Amino acid sequence: MTPDAPADGSDAIAFQIGQLDDPSIDNRHHAILVLAEAGEASVGPLLQSLAGADTSDRRWYRAVALARIGVPAIAPVIAAMKGNTDFEFRRYAASALGEMGEVAVEPLIEAMGSDDKELRGFLSKALCRIGKPAVAPLTRRLSDADEILRSCATLTLWQMGETGLPSVIDQIHKEKPD
Repeated sequence: MTPDAPADGSDAIAFQIGQLDDPSIDNRHHAILVLAEAGEASVGPLLQSLAGADTSDRRWYRAVALARIGVPAIAPVIAAMKGNTDFEFRRYAASALGEMGEVAVEPLIEAMGSDDKELRGFLSKALCRIGKPAVAPLTRRLSDADEILRSCATLTLWQMGETGLPSVIDQIHKEKPD
């Protein structure tokens, strides 16, 4: 049974974020649903809470809520990853993006143009988690004019193994002089 929550606004969002730490898994799952339904209004508070989370469980439930929000969370999560260099924050934020699936592919690839190597690695992991839906967009970047994006696309496809390697091999064959 879920405790009574405040009716609306930031107090309700704060209450639901607090419920993510509730001992009852039903209350945690309910909080994820409510936060996802609140959408964009939940993103900022969830990112702040993720940044302050001190255990894997707390980080995980916040990341799941962000993933369930989907599209409205993509740009803010990527921006937060650029601004927060904490390894655990980035790891769980990248997991959230990876769980969003295909809708996050293009924004993730675009963000890989960053000078921040560690950030690019986390974005690559999110794309690997997405898997097959990321292959075609990454493959298009194998001949990108931007050397960083080209390199990131190649390495990400390589890390995907059987899912991404054929694209890399095809590109090598295309570039190979006869």
